[in-house]
Amino acid sequence: MARYTGADCKLCRREKTKLFLKGSKCESAKCPIEIRPYPPGEHGRGRPKETEYNTQLREKQKTRRIYGILEKQFRNYYEEANTKGGKTGENLLQILESRLDNVVFRAGFAQSRDAARQQVRHGHILVNGKKVDIPSFRVREHDIVEVREKSRNLLPYEVARATAGDRTVPAWLGVVPDKMRILVHQLPVRQQIDTQVQEQLIVELYSK
Repeated sequence: MARYTGADCKLCRREKTKLFLKGSKCESAKCPIEIRPYPPGEHGRGRPKETEYNTQLREKQKTRRIYGILEKQFRNYYEEANTKGGKTGENLLQILESRLDNVVFRAGFAQSRDAARQQVRHGHILVNGKKVDIPSFRVREHDIVEVREKSRNLLPYEVARATAGDRTVPAWLGVVPDKMRILVHQLPVRQQIDTQVQEQLIVELYSK
């Protein structure tokens, strides 16, 4: 499957904001956007004309890159969100948040969504007792997500247990660190999603 393989930090610089794609590096002074807070490339320091379309496009690209999703899949998520009742933008964010790789990241079992995707693909994660190796798998209310027993002594999970008290887990999830288990209490509502995006701009873009 096609996937972006370039430098993650270039994506943050392109969007001129931290997307937190590199875990702890994003919080340090070594974060490239702290040093060069402008888009990469020969014309990165230029000031392109800010149009309504460009604002909407950049918001869509930013959201897509935060969750690590390619354009076709992102568009499919939008189409699904648009067919549901309620607000399309909020439905879209709920779909993105309910992906298995995002749940593993939100619970603190991985430092980034990239790392969470790798954990899922390598078969370390169980959902309701069954191995799931598809990062885009969507959890449902009352699902139980956990690290398989044979994998719990791996370094990322030892770190996760040791730092369990240092992180904030969203209210729609419950974490049992000693068992490396995540309880999905409910699917998230907009007030429980702290991703800094303006979803209405994405809806306006795709509605044209």
